[in-house]
Amino acid sequence: MYLFNLSLTICVIPINTEREIMSNNQKFYINGEWVDPISQQTMEVINPATEEAIATIAMGNAEDLDRAVQAAKVAFESFSRSSKEERIALLEKVIEVYKGRLGDIATIVSQEMGAPVGLASAAQAPAGLGHLMYALEALKNFPFEEDAGKARIVREPIGVCGLITPWNWPLNQIAAKVGPALATGCTMVLKPSEIAPLNAIIFAEVLHEAGVPAGVFNLVNGDGMNVGVAMSSHPDIDMMSFTGSTRAGISVMQEAAPTVKRVSQELGGKSPNVILDDADFAKSIARDTFGVCMNTGQSCNAPTRMLVPQSRMEEAAAIASATADNIKVGDPGSTDTQIGPLVSQLQFDKVQALIQKGIDEGAKLETGGVGRPDGMNRGYFVKPTIFSNVNNDMSIAQEEIFGPVLSLIGYQDEDDAVEIANDTVYGLAAYVSSGDLDHAISVGRRIRAGNVHLNGAGVDPGAPFGGYKQSGNGREFSKWGLEEFLETKALLGHNA
Repeated sequence: MYLFNLSLTICVIPINTEREIMSNNQKFYINGEWVDPISQQTMEVINPATEEAIATIAMGNAEDLDRAVQAAKVAFESFSRSSKEERIALLEKVIEVYKGRLGDIATIVSQEMGAPVGLASAAQAPAGLGHLMYALEALKNFPFEEDAGKARIVREPIGVCGLITPWNWPLNQIAAKVGPALATGCTMVLKPSEIAPLNAIIFAEVLHEAGVPAGVFNLVNGDGMNVGVAMSSHPDIDMMSFTGSTRAGISVMQEAAPTVKRVSQELGGKSPNVILDDADFAKSIARDTFGVCMNTGQSCNAPTRMLVPQSRMEEAAAIASATADNIKVGDPGSTDTQIGPLVSQLQFDKVQALIQKGIDEGAKLETGGVGRPDGMNRGYFVKPTIFSNVNNDMSIAQEEIFGPVLSLIGYQDEDDAVEIANDTVYGLAAYVSSGDLDHAISVGRRIRAGNVHLNGAGVDPGAPFGGYKQSGNGREFSKWGLEEFLETKALLGHNA
């Protein structure tokens, strides 16, 4: 669930507009086969740009989930004993097949969650590929065994894993979990977001074509109440890896507690962005205002609280407003669109309500505001919105809006900036800009967040990703992602 750095793009791929992509949307992938669900419930997938249905998916229940878990449990007996070399070869094949489906994935992501075609092809689809590649490289060099005194320390796969992923960067989060799970010899059941589930079906087709053994990967669509709760509480699931809202993460933790399974979570954020007085204001503020709005603001590590010297508030507001006013909001299918719609009516209503609350609580609305952009009468489109003179106690400074809304907060000195930055229940990411890198580093070290971006540095899939406080626990990406899926065993007396 994160703000993807376009400088890390692996490739730019054409959107598929010619052939039918989906064929398994009313089935589940269990034990190496596309099977009919036990549940008879279905759900329409809505294109947020048109508000029209583009597909109907099957929605599972606890029985569907249990069937997938049992398949994964049986498969674990053999897959957990596979060699590193076998898993390297498997991941290499998955990567090869995934590359061939990049166009299909980008097309579906654009249609089901509203990402502009440029973002879908340059970042959304390649993000999944990137995490598979990083998992592969981490596997090649990972020390599964080492000596400690007279003991042999062995890192073993944790078991059957339940994976729940979000809709905003869907392939990124799917691959950031599935890649390490495959690399370590775990088996799994994936429940993607029911709001944007079609990309996960393509991902399952990729794994099937790549020859992932039956039962190792299973896919069950459904909602949190009927599948998510059953997954979190299931006694045969050894680990839950969840990405989503803090509210939902609390539920996962509560449901998992009676079985004392491991729970790794990446949750919400309200990331501070400290613009120090010696920073290049024009460059830093314009860059980070666009960053807030990218993916229509639907990134949990977006720098939505911009902290600027109080004496330069008007200057900062003018730069941010000018940037927001030049962002092209429009049809995701248009190549010149920079941000598309929000993902759903529910998200649209939430963002509209919080924008209104910002106005009601006394923040200064610089540009944007409630309602759709001019000329748009359908679709979940919103105006890029800038508030200045925001107090950190206001709702728009404390609540995760998940829309293209920036709050400018003034500070008196650096100690005040750090205090404001840390005055949040979240701790996923933070940003610091300065004309002197050492200066930025010194301030960044004082901020309690899992990732601190210095002078515009983007997300690095070779570094750990995760948060402090109510932004979650555990870390994903590269070798840190592998560690989450492993147990540690000591063979005492091994070296006697």
